[in-house]
Amino acid sequence: MNEIIKKEIELLKDNPGCYLMYNDKNEIIYIGKAKNLKKRVSQYFLRVQNGKTAAMVSHVDHFETIITSSEKEALILEMNLIQKHHPRYNILLMDDKHYPYIELHSSIKDPYISIARNLKNKKSQYFGPYPSSNSAYEVINTINSIYPLRKCKNIPKSPCLYYHMHNCLGPCINKIDNSEYQKIIDNIVSFLKGNNEEVIKELKNKINEYSLNLDYENALEYKKKLDSILYINEKQTVEFLDKIDRDFIGFYNNENYTSITILIYRKGLLIGRKNFFFEIVGDLSEFISSILFQYYQSNMVPKEIYVANNEVKQVLENYWKTTIKLPKQGKMLNIVATAIENAKESFSTNLQLSTLKKSNLELLEKLGKLLNIDTPLYIELFDNSHLQGTNAIGAMVAFINGEEVKKMNRKFNIESYNKKDDLSSMKEVIHRRYSRVKKENQRLPDLIIVDGGINQIKVTKEVIKELELNINIVGLVKNDKHQTRGLMDQNYNEIDINDNELFIFLSKMQDVVHRYAISTHIRKRNKSMFNSIFDDIEGIGIKRKEMLIKKYPTLLDLKKVELEELKQYLPSKVANNLYNKLKEL
Repeated sequence: MNEIIKKEIELLKDNPGCYLMYNDKNEIIYIGKAKNLKKRVSQYFLRVQNGKTAAMVSHVDHFETIITSSEKEALILEMNLIQKHHPRYNILLMDDKHYPYIELHSSIKDPYISIARNLKNKKSQYFGPYPSSNSAYEVINTINSIYPLRKCKNIPKSPCLYYHMHNCLGPCINKIDNSEYQKIIDNIVSFLKGNNEEVIKELKNKINEYSLNLDYENALEYKKKLDSILYINEKQTVEFLDKIDRDFIGFYNNENYTSITILIYRKGLLIGRKNFFFEIVGDLSEFISSILFQYYQSNMVPKEIYVANNEVKQVLENYWKTTIKLPKQGKMLNIVATAIENAKESFSTNLQLSTLKKSNLELLEKLGKLLNIDTPLYIELFDNSHLQGTNAIGAMVAFINGEEVKKMNRKFNIESYNKKDDLSSMKEVIHRRYSRVKKENQRLPDLIIVDGGINQIKVTKEVIKELELNINIVGLVKNDKHQTRGLMDQNYNEIDINDNELFIFLSKMQDVVHRYAISTHIRKRNKSMFNSIFDDIEGIGIKRKEMLIKKYPTLLDLKKVELEELKQYLPSKVANNLYNKLKEL
């Protein structure tokens, strides 16, 4: 412990707040919160540590604290600081997205159901959340096969295939009575709340009725609907008749790692689970509480949460106006035990995978030494894509601690006159990216990697200098087959990559930005081709164009369509003209 840290420990207060650990380069490497700053922070330096905590403490040169009025306020501040600074030793659920809900648009003239990521429409009814989009779509497909609500988000002018299959009431050509819609909505609501016994009974009656009349085709259709519901029911291993939303949390710890499992029950039914695996930093109960707080920041807090640890229970009770319970016996205890078993099951697999994350940091340290710069924990890579200058785009992907952070990726429509000029495009993209970063006072990356050699490095340096920023730059040197053979630093020195693992690591990052650029370009090109195809055909206006693009996202999808299918969405003459033009392509 150096003299600076000793002095800082003496000055600590017994208040709640956040603490920020710095290395000797004045970089924040860890951010934490504490109910008692003096007690918590001093433990790092006065106790023997191991694992990731020991590694972090060994790099601490000094620290600072921010006092807050409560522990709850400290936790919220901790999350905000982590998301701003991305410290190396912090756990951050950077790409954790909102779970999907099923949204019943019940208040509009012709109701329908869809997937939703938030609960912003107060006039809709929401059910969920579901553990994945696939789970939610599975339920929606079953409902759509049973109840004849409209399937089109925008009502067409002529009936579609669903109407002819008796899966839609056809509001495009029929006026539907509100009472008929209300009956369907009530049935769907009941179904989504887990009350499907009546539906099962009705479907069985239909199957028997059609079978007795030797109408096996319709009997088979109703059998498929019945199988879908029974399949969903089979997945519900435990059911609560009180229909309360609950989460059951279990965790398993070993060798400085923890595995956390959340069993998700909605309306009394088990709809899925969520697993997390992390190397522990600091106090176990505070660490797990911090992970759960991050999780519930972007996911629904249920009416009841059951945990297996009293310390975690006490911490969580400070943050949410919900019931946190520590079960002692009965069904609730059994489900918590199941959550613990799930955590144990995923522990060994994730422990092996964790070595990959460790190796990422080791490879980043090697890259820093190779380039003679500080370890580049935050890297942004750039690439451009176009076809003979058309539909030109620029792409940027972000990697933090060797992991792609998709929500930080950016795409740029090239606006410069000469879109065939890759250097001009790169200059434009770099300028747009970092002028905005500077204006908004965002964190700068430790390293910029451009997909090219000396010329791309020159234009990038030019922009960075113009913006008065200080960012390390490196380019990828290619062979005559456009394959990466090495690096070029910002002084235009070629550097061989003799470490095969580092070479593969950089190649994977390069592949990510290249795929992102190509896929973004293809989507833009397809949209442009769609526009040119549709613009030449009389009778296809903005609304029909939007409907066709949504229905057939790529040109290949559109070219596969038969004429009869097009006629379901377009007037016969317009459909014929479009079909003939597609055949010419």
